[in-house]
Amino acid sequence: MNEPLVIGVDVGTGSARAGVFDTAGRCRGRSQHPIRLRRPRPEHAEHSSEDIWQAVCRSVREAVAEVGVEPEAIRGIGFDATCSLVVRDEAGRPLSVSTDGASEWDTIVWLDHRAVAEAEACTASRHRVLDHVGGTMSPEMETPKLMWLKRHLPETWARAGLFLDLADYLTWRASGSVARSECTLTCKWTYLAHETPAWQQDFFAAMGIPDMRDRGRLPDRATPIGSDLGPLTPQAAQDLGLSTACRVAMGLIDAHAGALGVLGAAAAEGPAALDRQIAMIAGTSTCHMALSAEARPVRGVWGPYFGAVLPGLWLNEGGQSASGALLDHIVALHAAARDLEGNPHAAITARIDELRAREGEDFAKGLHVLPDFHGNRSPLADPHATGVVSGLTLDHSFDSLCRLYYRTAVAVALGTRHILDALNEKGWRIDTLHVAGGHTRNPLLMELYADATGCAVVTPAEDAVLLGSAMTAAVAAGLHPSLPAAAVAMSRTDEIRSPDPARRAGFDRDYRIFLLMHEQRRAIDRIVRGAA
Repeated sequence: MNEPLVIGVDVGTGSARAGVFDTAGRCRGRSQHPIRLRRPRPEHAEHSSEDIWQAVCRSVREAVAEVGVEPEAIRGIGFDATCSLVVRDEAGRPLSVSTDGASEWDTIVWLDHRAVAEAEACTASRHRVLDHVGGTMSPEMETPKLMWLKRHLPETWARAGLFLDLADYLTWRASGSVARSECTLTCKWTYLAHETPAWQQDFFAAMGIPDMRDRGRLPDRATPIGSDLGPLTPQAAQDLGLSTACRVAMGLIDAHAGALGVLGAAAAEGPAALDRQIAMIAGTSTCHMALSAEARPVRGVWGPYFGAVLPGLWLNEGGQSASGALLDHIVALHAAARDLEGNPHAAITARIDELRAREGEDFAKGLHVLPDFHGNRSPLADPHATGVVSGLTLDHSFDSLCRLYYRTAVAVALGTRHILDALNEKGWRIDTLHVAGGHTRNPLLMELYADATGCAVVTPAEDAVLLGSAMTAAVAAGLHPSLPAAAVAMSRTDEIRSPDPARRAGFDRDYRIFLLMHEQRRAIDRIVRGAA
């Protein structure tokens, strides 16, 4: 095989994955390895960046071996990752982010909510950087995490020499470059890519971290996605089993790589096409990514972010902090789940199909779920929001688990509809969902996304997240002239699912109940706060 190939690497919450792609976007080989996740305290979640790098290296080596090519065939490598915060000292060694001082745990995971108080302080400042995060700072962003670090682990702060978003850590390990991605800084660090200066130093000073940029070696300007950062270092080439001729691309956040993988080609059709389409990167959580030619602030939706997926375009990002994780949680809570072996989701969805065929629209009709078990990222931007289940009985059979699972999946789909409504009020006319990630393997969710929202649901022919990173690698290696060109050349659609109009009335009723449950929960919260 003499054709040039590239590698896309994706680091999620639980694993690192690598895929080998050709210049037409076809995956030739892939591999995956788990990464460790530590939960030392409630709301705390930590990774070891060294553990992540080792999982990346194993995945890359195995993916290349599967294809059966020499290392020199791999011309470029691109990285995406969750928006987790890596902390290193001036020599590049790990620094603990854990309250128990365990040195290997140097990464605060994106879903970590230890910094809720710091996020609330950011929101209370009313600084104009909030105009680009939906008006409310999330504890999942880096600024509140850094504030927490300085307040609670001052020794770590004093020794820090590098603060890195996880994708930027991976490009640093691969190339030695401390350049930061326009995607990571714009979306998670309050960097305003459309302005000069892009950093708002008065905001950091007001938040008590005026030294954040100097201590973390953060550059004045971010680097566009797909830029060539240079070749792999000799050490990285050895670790990855590649050659030093392989170019390293400027990376991006995992959901944004998925958006590039599925929306990049639509961008070539113009603004009208973008206004009708949204990318959903759906796994443990779900990110809803909408692109536009002009800035459209939406309260409770992150953004607008300039250049965070494609040059010259604005991104708005809605999200559900727990979607796949919520279904996992429902299974884990139920007594009937202990008897399930293998993949419980497959067994549950198969039984749901049987029950629905027998009971029709009456199936699970009395149950309703509000899915905010890990807060509401969008469109309410309330990290304190909690889940609600209405209609429970004493039934603890397997069928009762199936009914609760079904109504939870409906709630996840209605949460997406809630976000779409917020976007459509601000200029979008969304009728098509491009869904990528683990949810594509759950036929129930894919059906519900179409029927509960009334939108067509499109699945890509390849893993969209890995493909998005491979696109950046192809640009850095000079195999495509630009990121938009790579997106057009490497994107392909697999399946399109249309909504069932006969089910629309039932889901409209469910949605009215869903919105009413939000109102009732807020009313209860007001009573509780008043009683306190």
